[in-house]
Amino acid sequence: MSFITDGMPAAVILVAVAILIDLLVGDPRWLPHPVVIIGGMISSYERLWNRGTARQRKLSGAFLTVTVVGGVWLFSWLFLLVLARLHPGLALIAELWLLSTTLAIKGLGDAARAVSAPLSKGDLPAARQALAMIVGRDTQRVEEAGITRGAVETVAENTVDGITAPLFFALIGGAPLALAYKAVNTLDSMVGYRNERFNDFGYASAKLDDVANWLPARLTALCLWLAGSGLIGRGVTVSRWRGALAATCREAPRHPSPNAGWPEAMVANLLGVQLGGTNFYQGVASHRATLGSGQMPLNVAHICMTLRLMHGGWLLFFTLAALTLWGRI
Repeated sequence: MSFITDGMPAAVILVAVAILIDLLVGDPRWLPHPVVIIGGMISSYERLWNRGTARQRKLSGAFLTVTVVGGVWLFSWLFLLVLARLHPGLALIAELWLLSTTLAIKGLGDAARAVSAPLSKGDLPAARQALAMIVGRDTQRVEEAGITRGAVETVAENTVDGITAPLFFALIGGAPLALAYKAVNTLDSMVGYRNERFNDFGYASAKLDDVANWLPARLTALCLWLAGSGLIGRGVTVSRWRGALAATCREAPRHPSPNAGWPEAMVANLLGVQLGGTNFYQGVASHRATLGSGQMPLNVAHICMTLRLMHGGWLLFFTLAALTLWGRI
């Protein structure tokens, strides 16, 4: 829980207010964002330390992971402690702001709508450009189904990284632990690749990200399934909802990520679409196992339905987590 609050109920309220701030304000460009600072730190250290033999790179990468994650937690904790000594109100305001920066509810929704809005008007070039802002794959030649798939996969996967996992750690350890999680997530997104440059150096970062997201990813899939019951008759059928849980458990391990497959498989099975398949990265094909039955052809409406599932899923996740923690008092 937050060290500036007294008891779990106060911590739950603090996180709830941070959610409201994110929903209303998001991440204004004029405010410095902690993740940008963390990313700059990782980039600087990577240039200095990513060298030597495979074993040296592995050790350096592990040291980077410990340094960045531990440093972010310690600095944010000390920062809030100093503010609390000056005035509790300053620490409260700062922690609310820091907590809100770990969430991406508004940002993820805005990014998805930036894709769906031109796509619904048939403006494929604008939709491709908007999709390119949120995915790493090539988007120049994708058609409506491919654009929709990219947006749906991004929303599903980032429901964990950008919403439920930060909420999970915020409820346990306040802003310092939530920011430490974002450091783990940022490390994985920057150095956790399986290529010549990062295969050894990013090994520890990738493994820690897998561990940090293991429980939130599976709980999120469950909450998405529960949220899907509210969309029966509005994009989700009774038969698909009933079978989605078993299908997700069966299909999620096919994903190359031990965690991303859970929310993606759940969304695919609830909506009756097929996710995964072939993507191109700088002209090179990358084949990924498919998820979902593919009963329904992908179209722009599925982006909106995925956003409804996202909102229902994170709301249930927060409510159930808060009630569970509150009950421990």
